[in-house]
Amino acid sequence: MEKELESIAVIDRKVMVPMRDGKKMAADIYRPKGDSSKYPAIFVRTPYNFNYWDVQNGAPADMSRQIEAVKHGYAYVEMQERGHFFSQGNYDILGPPLTDGSDEVNWITSQPWSNGNVGTTGCSSTAEWQLGVVAQNDPGLAAFNVQGFGAGVGRVGPYYEQGNWYRGGAVQMLFITWLYGEQNQVRPMFPDDASQEDLIRASRAFDLAAHFPPVDWSTALWHLPEMDIIKAVDGPRGIFADHMPVATGGAMIERTPNDPAWYKGGLWNDSMPVKKPGLWFMSWYDVSVSPNLAAYNFVRRTAPAEIGNEQYAIIAPVLHCAYTRATQDTMIGDLGVGDARLDYDNIMYGWFDHFLKGKDNGVLQQMPKVLYYVVGENRWESSSTWPPKGAETKTFYLNSGGHANTLYGDGSLAEDAASTDRADNFVYDPGNPVPTYGGGGCCEGNAVHFGSYDQRPIEARNDVLVYTTPPFSSGTEMSGPINVSLYVSSSAKDTDFTFRVDDVYPDGRAFNLIENIQRMRYRDGYDKPPVWMEPGRVYKVNFQPIDFSNYFAPGHRLRLEISSSNFPRFDRNLNTGGDNYDETNFVIAHNSVHHSSEYPSKITITIVPNPHPWEFAKNSIVQK
Repeated sequence: MEKELESIAVIDRKVMVPMRDGKKMAADIYRPKGDSSKYPAIFVRTPYNFNYWDVQNGAPADMSRQIEAVKHGYAYVEMQERGHFFSQGNYDILGPPLTDGSDEVNWITSQPWSNGNVGTTGCSSTAEWQLGVVAQNDPGLAAFNVQGFGAGVGRVGPYYEQGNWYRGGAVQMLFITWLYGEQNQVRPMFPDDASQEDLIRASRAFDLAAHFPPVDWSTALWHLPEMDIIKAVDGPRGIFADHMPVATGGAMIERTPNDPAWYKGGLWNDSMPVKKPGLWFMSWYDVSVSPNLAAYNFVRRTAPAEIGNEQYAIIAPVLHCAYTRATQDTMIGDLGVGDARLDYDNIMYGWFDHFLKGKDNGVLQQMPKVLYYVVGENRWESSSTWPPKGAETKTFYLNSGGHANTLYGDGSLAEDAASTDRADNFVYDPGNPVPTYGGGGCCEGNAVHFGSYDQRPIEARNDVLVYTTPPFSSGTEMSGPINVSLYVSSSAKDTDFTFRVDDVYPDGRAFNLIENIQRMRYRDGYDKPPVWMEPGRVYKVNFQPIDFSNYFAPGHRLRLEISSSNFPRFDRNLNTGGDNYDETNFVIAHNSVHHSSEYPSKITITIVPNPHPWEFAKNSIVQK
């Protein structure tokens, strides 16, 4: 593979690109050879190792992406995040990305081989920096392709996730496991005056990768206090829980969902206009598809009309960044979702050819604005908007005789609210939380296996309330936001409420679709002071909307599970009303869900009548 690349590309490795503060970022550059043309650049920036040599195995690494880009007539520029591998400085996920990104784009367009156009691409951490940099509106950044980019979205609309740090005010624990291997502030570095030749030679012997001992996260994430989890496994100090000099606002675990520190660094938020064409890849079983869709809709709505019309979204039925791992028989956990394949490379290069090379290839006419996958019916569907035009809402009200505990209880979802409140009660014990079983997410090691699984083992717990509709008499496509509002009470000053939505099959299997959580102290808003609960008083809580697309076949039922924990997907509320992250003691909460005409607890789904499946044959850039 290395020889093939050498035959078609001019290769320039370990180029140290200067930033405005004097630090240098390491880049490898591959561009077509054979003539004196100038080329557009595909820019990939990452905290991960892209070294061309597999140091551990003593052989060349996979160069397929570089080869593909060069064959398509692009310079391929991959650059290391600040503070990782050969790049200088210290790593801070909220500090330097905006300035570094602008400096890097401007450096690329100043090179003699550049045609002045840069397009960004990448998934997860290789995408999350993009929106903030795109919003700087540097002239050379012509178009962007973000994939699985939730941790780059700070605040947008009702979502204050601050880069997937929160959901409903509860901490998403994925960053604890991820930062264990990424936040290291003490690492080997080369002298500032090291030559490019020496750096290339060194890269064949030293990849500078951190090799921390493996951690059993299924046990480690239980540690209290939460702020000491990384310390307890002898992980490196850094921005998670330590006040590092590089940090922009103190330890991240100490921040609230609207802390000013979240707005000082590289996260994009909805005060930052985006004025570049965008190709957005998302997935139903990822960490934060709804904030991603909210960002997409925000840009379509607020950008200049021409740019707003140049935003295209694809929503796949896969886990985090697993787009190209879809198969003819794609499995998401234990759920088969059919043939979910798309030719993403062909889509991306058609996109970049139009915006970076100026080719009149009809890509904008061939692509729907939103291409989404309908789970259950297992087909691609197109729409000009999200949610799809013509979508309608349908509301189901929670009902029971006061015994909705477990799937064997009397909980139901009905079209009308009950006249009398017969509250359902359960005990939430932080020492015995409801375990995470599947769902959308990533990066928690052996602690969680994400995806869709039969939830009946979870629904057999007495601290899980279960409400189910009658069987659907006809096939129903649910595509769009799902809204849940509950009337609740608690013995605790503060607690959480969670929900999960399932598709229940005629044989009883209940496959999870979405999940959500709300920390009660933030029920009045994340930009307001916390508010506490009084024992026995009933409060209304609105969860943030969560999006999905699922087809309920005739005979299937929709199920709503309610509890107060989903651990370790989300951290445990210790119910004390304290800071939570620095506490070791907890309070057992006696929680209740009320439902009646006075307390109309409900779930509202979005239904698409008479959908029209998209025909692949009409689209020349997408191939199965």
